[in-house]
Amino acid sequence: MVVFVKWLARASFQIRGGGKVIYIDLEKYGEPDEKADLILVTHSHTDHCDPVRIKQVVKEDTLVIAPKDCISKIGGNVKTLRPGEETTVNGIIVRAVEAYNVKRFRSPGNPYHPKDFGVGYLITIENKTIYHAGDTDFIPEMRQLGHVDVALLPSGDTYTMDNVEAAQAVIAINPETVIPMHRWSTRPEEFRKKVEADSNIKVKLLREGEEFPVS
Repeated sequence: MVVFVKWLARASFQIRGGGKVIYIDLEKYGEPDEKADLILVTHSHTDHCDPVRIKQVVKEDTLVIAPKDCISKIGGNVKTLRPGEETTVNGIIVRAVEAYNVKRFRSPGNPYHPKDFGVGYLITIENKTIYHAGDTDFIPEMRQLGHVDVALLPSGDTYTMDNVEAAQAVIAINPETVIPMHRWSTRPEEFRKKVEADSNIKVKLLREGEEFPVS
């Protein structure tokens, strides 16, 4: 079975497979077009957690997985996973993993994304594993993720990895394919060149609204 990964905007994606629809980090610039079976939120910043967008796609039985500080914003059926915890939803395996800054700070000692604030997710659907890193720097835990078919990594700098760090991270993760996201003003072609120069990892540069088949 083919799994489809569609980039909506920024860090927002839709994943389709096995008759199920998953959204990750819905926000105002990503236009969802189907109802959701599962919604994942990496952290509470408004460009990752938009209650209006979430309400657009929830059904009566839709499960939302999000950090605790998102629950009051979202309401409804919300489950929280801490890093290392895992759950299965309609045959979809979701494991939360670490996501945090080690180099990017609002002020000395005050990172934009401190440890225990947000998470990344490993999503296994139709025997394909997709890693959404959330907002993060290149952190040691990325080396222990296990097999990843598609990695979705931020490369926009300022709040997350830049192109150089994202290339280092993806080489450490070693997925089949990587899709850069949250790109801001960085040049994705530079990311592609750095990854392809040092690995056999396929780099897919999606346009907003474009879909990538994982087979």
